Amino acid sequence: MVRRESCFKVILIFFVLSLFLPLFLNSDVAASDTKQNIYDFASLLADEEVAELEDLANKYGAKRETSFIILTTNDTGGKDIVDYMEDFYDEKALGYDKPHGNTAILTIDMKNRDVYLAGFYKAEEYLDDSRLDLIREKITPDLSDGNYYDAFHTFIETSSKYMGIRPGVNPDNPLFNLWFQTLISLGIAGIVVGLMLYSSGGKITVNDRTYMDAGSSKVLDRRDAYLRTTVTKQRKPSNNNNNGGGGGGGVSRGGHSHSGSRGGF
Repeated sequence: MVRRESCFKVILIFFVLSLFLPLFLNSDVAASDTKQNIYDFASLLADEEVAELEDLANKYGAKRETSFIILTTNDTGGKDIVDYMEDFYDEKALGYDKPHGNTAILTIDMKNRDVYLAGFYKAEEYLDDSRLDLIREKITPDLSDGNYYDAFHTFIETSSKYMGIRPGVNPDNPLFNLWFQTLISLGIAGIVVGLMLYSSGGKITVNDRTYMDAGSSKVLDRRDAYLRTTVTKQRKPSNNNNNGGGGGGGVSRGGHSHSGSRGGF
């Protein structure tokens, strides 16, 4: 009887372990699969800000199947910011879908006050040079004011938004804004209601010919006088506007092509 109870206890313990052991194993695997997205070597962020940006990058990364990376440094080791970013991408094998895969990366060089945005693979297609220019222009004021968390937050959110719009289309077109779509919908609804109200009323039968006798009415006089023609010449202004941006994409030493946008802050 005692032996039978001991066997029952052993079986029960084994059964319980078989139920809960996979949960512990899965949690360990999930923790090991979590990738780092924020590399704040310049210490621009507080710990809680890093945690919030990590969550944000993971959220939008899963949505777009793209790693959204923030990279900051006080010392590029004598490298240009583009070379520094490319070598970092190669060495870390960044990517959401695979090593050296879909990646959008924002790099900050605090020593030279340079910022560079780049997109690899899927991000290179959806975040081309022109779209990265738009994003860089949005975040530069915050970078200049030292609002680094806000700038990085905007980079991740805006990059994800743009990646939801097919390439070749202006992502800042008002048609893609919710408030504009709502305004258009309200306008169409107003027109429809107005037409319905108009159609529900009586028709006007009086017009400009009701009280005019076409047989006795006529034009009394007609005269056209040509006076002169005046031509004014004006010098075309030269375009000297330079916001310090540009840069474009390139290819890393590991052979990975990317889009790019560079500027100062």
